[in-house]
Amino acid sequence: LCNRMCVLVNVCCTTLYKGAIWHTLMMTINDNLTNRLLMCLTGPLPMVSKNTHVIIQLVEELEDDRWEAKIVKQNGNRIKLSVNSHAKAVIGQYKLTVTVESPKGESATTHDPMKDIFMLFNPWCEADTVYMDDEEERKEYVLNDIGRLYYGTEKQIGDRTWNYGQFLEGMLEACFYVLEKSEIPPPGRGDSVNVVRVISAIINSQDDNGVLAGNWSGNYIGGVSPTAWSGSVEILKKYHKEGGQPVKYGQCWVFSGVTTTVLRCLGIPCRSVTNFQSAHDTDVSITTDMYFDENMEPFDELNTDSVWNFHVWNDCWMARPDLPPGNGGWQALDSTPQETSQGTFRCGPASVTAIRTGQVYLKYDTPFIFAEVNSDKIYWQRNLDGIFTQIQCEKKAVGHFISTKAVGSDKRNDITHLYKHTEGSEEERIAVETASRYGTKPDVYATPMAEDVSLEVKLEGEGPHMGDDAQLTIVVTNLSSQTRKTTLHIQVAVMYYTGVLKATVKKDKMPVELKPNEVKIMEWVLPYHSYQDQLVDQAALMLTLSGRVSETQQVLATQTSFRLRTPDLSIKAVGEAVVGKKMTAKITFTNPLPRTLRGVVFRVEGLGLQEVKEVVVGDVESLSTVTRTEHFIPTQAGHRKLVAALDCKQLTQVHGFADIVVQDQ
Repeated sequence: LCNRMCVLVNVCCTTLYKGAIWHTLMMTINDNLTNRLLMCLTGPLPMVSKNTHVIIQLVEELEDDRWEAKIVKQNGNRIKLSVNSHAKAVIGQYKLTVTVESPKGESATTHDPMKDIFMLFNPWCEADTVYMDDEEERKEYVLNDIGRLYYGTEKQIGDRTWNYGQFLEGMLEACFYVLEKSEIPPPGRGDSVNVVRVISAIINSQDDNGVLAGNWSGNYIGGVSPTAWSGSVEILKKYHKEGGQPVKYGQCWVFSGVTTTVLRCLGIPCRSVTNFQSAHDTDVSITTDMYFDENMEPFDELNTDSVWNFHVWNDCWMARPDLPPGNGGWQALDSTPQETSQGTFRCGPASVTAIRTGQVYLKYDTPFIFAEVNSDKIYWQRNLDGIFTQIQCEKKAVGHFISTKAVGSDKRNDITHLYKHTEGSEEERIAVETASRYGTKPDVYATPMAEDVSLEVKLEGEGPHMGDDAQLTIVVTNLSSQTRKTTLHIQVAVMYYTGVLKATVKKDKMPVELKPNEVKIMEWVLPYHSYQDQLVDQAALMLTLSGRVSETQQVLATQTSFRLRTPDLSIKAVGEAVVGKKMTAKITFTNPLPRTLRGVVFRVEGLGLQEVKEVVVGDVESLSTVTRTEHFIPTQAGHRKLVAALDCKQLTQVHGFADIVVQDQ
């Protein structure tokens, strides 16, 4: 049976990014075989329902968002296939099996362990949560295998080269071994948030025999001094070779360097980040506390908080569908064992945007990282009655010169502005006081005397249109019988639909004075020129408003996401619609932008009417109208829809349809 049904499989490339097409699967089969079935299996108990047992169907044409294969070349008994993987596939090591069946119903399955496939996250795929749209950033944060780590003090910043080595021989197997040791179930490996969270735990050995044993004692007998490491390769290969025995020893920059290697190897954009004057909050107060007795002698047993000269962690890039929109993008992740999170020494991923704005109630471990970069250092003295009183608040003590390697060069890039507003600004103080309300000392700052002012953003009708100035209505209401004053800080940022913020396009300040019980309606305009070159797919923007009422210290804050409305394609059917008879449809489009659209294409299709067809339009001048006539022959009777979409880099989300009732002959 096996001789009669021999099938040989050759996969030229065994490391694949999910959501991509691979053209490297070759099969050699006997001519008398009829049915062929490809399967990919991962994990100890592959199941179709958990996406760990994948059946790959043969299709005529490849489409997105599914596993599928297409025969692209056949020469005798050799077949070349293109195989498309799903963007939400589980990452991991897959067994590729091929089952063939003879005309007599006999079947055989082949699997060559040497041809197993390693599936990775795909930052080039828009449907993947780790998608990063800037090619230079992808080169830096995924493909660069050498980096720079920063250390020292804020006044004497040192740097060192670190070899990540994620593409060296044996590193892929070592990094997947680390993933296996994390014991994350295979079905959960398609979720980038889950994956980076377990990686932050398994890189340290504090409670799970992870990769590195931490040591800050100065005695490194039996291991390697943390300062002696120059890269991650030796550490990860040693951990793999010795069957998961923790490697000795590591400190924060070593934990971070190894984390960067593992995540880049798995396809997740990642960078090492250094925070100078980094606070360690031990009691979730979101403050750095120093206690003194009645004689101003330090209370050593209470002084568990500390400020490190520097601390190194990681940023990793991904969408956060588990959080409110706007919190995707860079996520802080810390593998150094400092405090437990849900019972395990791990930290993150925490949205850097949430850290910056003080939204510490958003997961994971945002309060701890906020305290590292933006907590106030508060001094307490014990009174004669045993009660501690706040005697001083140092507001600029932590979170200085937050640094990472620049894209495309060895220069230091200061990213402090991503983690916090300008020190001492009103926005920064609002973030600090907002965060403190969710800590163990919620009353450490003066509470508002009243909360009698409300803030709201309204969009008129369908909202702003693409190509026009975006006009938004801001409504501020004074519910009190006294005058209220505030200054609203306004910021608009371009946002991907996944919630990842791309760039800030406008900042503004608006002083507001309210009479007693007044409702003030104010128009605010985002000019077209502010966003014209910044938009991404879906044309979404995020408006953030914040301020403080002078008389009561009430904090005002709100966020509103909106998108710029795009025009529709107008489709009009011409003539009678009858099965088998040629008919016509006219497609009309008007360019709403004050600029020429380049390389416009209409993609037209309709079930029972027309297969997918590209209609090349070319350049469309500003505010001009183009019409194209499409001929097609209906193949099915009944209610049908002819659908068209505009394909143009400068303008997206433009589409239209026409209802067509097709008669039988």
